Amino acid sequence: MTEEAAPTMPTGCSARGCGKPATWALLWNNPKIHTPDRRKTWLACDEHKDSLSDFLDRRSFLRSVEPFSA
Repeated sequence: MTEEAAPTMPTGCSARGCGKPATWALLWNNPKIHTPDRRKTWLACDEHKDSLSDFLDRRSFLRSVEPFSA
């Protein structure tokens, strides 16, 4: 019997085309389709933290920004 590896979680920045390691977790939800306690996560490097946060905040999706380490 072979042991299956657990799926690896992404640890890179979620910004399109960025491959840098993430240093921030942006927790968000879309209140039109998610329950209030549901949180989705985008990861961000230092360079993209503000732009990704602003994108989510303009849509009233951003719930919190927390430090991230892999």
